[in-house]
Amino acid sequence: MKQWIVPTAAAAANNEMIGEFGPFLGGILIRRGIVTLDSARAFFGCDSLSDPMLISDMKQAVEIVRGAIEEDKRITVFGDYDCDGVCSTVMLFSYLEAQGADVDFYIPDRSEGFGMSVAALEKIVANGTELVITVDNGITAVKEAEFLKSKGVELLITDHHQPNASLPECGACVDPNRADDPSPFKDLCGAGVVLKLLMALEEDEDFVIECYADLAAVATVGDVVPLKGENRYIVQRGLDNIRNEQNAGLTALIKSARCRAEDITSGDLAYRICPRINAAGRTAHAEKAARLLLCEDDADAASRLAEELELLNNKRRSAENKILEDIQKQVSDNPLILKERVIVLAGEGWHHGVIGIVCSKILEKYDKPVVMISMENGNARGSVRSVEGFSAHRMLMECSAPLTAFGGHPSAGGFSLPADKVGEFTELVYKYAREYYPKMPLPSLTADMEATCADFTVDNVKLLSKIEPFGERNPVPRFLLRNCTVKSKRAMKDGLYTSFDVESGGVTLRTITFKIPFDKFIPNVGDKIDMIATAELNEYNGKESAELRLIDCRPADFREDRFIAASRTYEEICRGEGCDKRFAPRVIPQSREELMKVYDLVKKNGGRRTAEELAVFDGSVNYCMLRITLDAFAEAKMVGLDSGGVPKILPVTEKRDLFASGLLFELNKQFQ
Repeated sequence: MKQWIVPTAAAAANNEMIGEFGPFLGGILIRRGIVTLDSARAFFGCDSLSDPMLISDMKQAVEIVRGAIEEDKRITVFGDYDCDGVCSTVMLFSYLEAQGADVDFYIPDRSEGFGMSVAALEKIVANGTELVITVDNGITAVKEAEFLKSKGVELLITDHHQPNASLPECGACVDPNRADDPSPFKDLCGAGVVLKLLMALEEDEDFVIECYADLAAVATVGDVVPLKGENRYIVQRGLDNIRNEQNAGLTALIKSARCRAEDITSGDLAYRICPRINAAGRTAHAEKAARLLLCEDDADAASRLAEELELLNNKRRSAENKILEDIQKQVSDNPLILKERVIVLAGEGWHHGVIGIVCSKILEKYDKPVVMISMENGNARGSVRSVEGFSAHRMLMECSAPLTAFGGHPSAGGFSLPADKVGEFTELVYKYAREYYPKMPLPSLTADMEATCADFTVDNVKLLSKIEPFGERNPVPRFLLRNCTVKSKRAMKDGLYTSFDVESGGVTLRTITFKIPFDKFIPNVGDKIDMIATAELNEYNGKESAELRLIDCRPADFREDRFIAASRTYEEICRGEGCDKRFAPRVIPQSREELMKVYDLVKKNGGRRTAEELAVFDGSVNYCMLRITLDAFAEAKMVGLDSGGVPKILPVTEKRDLFASGLLFELNKQFQ
């Protein structure tokens, strides 16, 4: 259950913005903080990149690269194993190779850790390298910079991560996030910084954009940097390039991902292309992805490498599924794991390359910060994914005593520790959350504006394309529709998906959900619902029409505040933290009649709905009371809960007074 949020419009800006863009598009922009025509021009009007020479040390970087090419020095591009690092490596390597430079590249294996290491640099130096250029890393590599200096090897850093107080000693350090950097745009990814370096070397933005914006766009989307300003321009130009793609490697990758290059979107990059590039670094070695993207005109080699990446992506999925199966068993054996403020999960032999992805999936499912730890050979590595308002990095800092290394930012982090310290670390995490967050931040779902079906004309929906490309901090617009009447519903794709018609504002629209099978879709014809949805165009037999894509729905005028309070109270009771005794009669069963009400509800449900769905769409029982009653029934083996949280009636072999002993007896005694 998420808290639904709809931003209010800035009244002072309405006349100006609405007059220029109309109430539909103008309303969306206003609620996204674009409240003046000047800010709208800044959003829509970025048609070039700022001068790369404004970035600190760019002049020195150009001199170093040009000098190395002229003197035929051996150059190594030092990259990273994620999508941004791979694309950055390919961009700079292919440019230097085209200039006739003596160049190779090095992408570390995931087991080597992020960024440069002395062990890796020793191999590079032994190979005769005279200049190391980092891409997407290096800004904190103080020790590694000292090592290169001691060996007489020059270092040029290009990065976009946050620096520490002291910069590494090097010939040039190009990072827009340096404290002394005067350049106007700070949100570039690693490939965006490389793009600026190539612009400075070529002194021709159009040429560089034409040659490299495709890979820079893939990296920008893959690294989840804000799609605003210069990043938005990079992705727009990159998508244009991809739609006319000449790079055989990227063409083969797009084909293997079952996309169409001619109408590819930023969403395709995010959910189809980038995961396949990342799969190489997660399950094998990222060099495979780099070699694919370097196949500029060898279609046969590109096709073979794309097939390899597809196999690695399937391997990544299998590893994820294995971990998810293990988690399901852990949760089944110990349901209290999910009741904690932070979900901590640990497993032996979990593939460390994919725990971050699984971590994100658990976060999405339960809307709580998640810590996942993989243990192997006495060592453990972990990933953290968090919600807004709960800093993953601060948590790691406060719980760092057993850790051997850690790092991250508010929304995500990584760490390592001895395997025998996992229990100690878990208790520190629980203690930290309990002391600093007695009430955890509420998960939320934000809609851009409130609307009715009448607002979604074909012309209005077409206006949404003006906001593209969509991505981080520029998501697909979402709309809250209140008090809609369900007019009809039908199964799609043999019941895998659901299509239903809703009416509001005197207009009926088709709505689709690909996340809810038909037999799991609860609202019936005639029901009144509130829903959050996106809008898109559908074309059939040459005719365009607007339709909605469902994100979430609930009964009209549902009291989410009461539900969330009841959910919190239930988890507090489960953790042994108790509740206000004045509320106990409302949330803890006191009579057989209250028990029978829940029992009959479960029986009527027939094993189709989760406890949450029963509470939301039936509404006759307080959610906390429902869950405690189900726990009491489960204790007495009257009701079973499957892995998805769906309660089912079990055959009763003997009668029991649930108030005489067990859970209800203890709770009523505690709160009497």
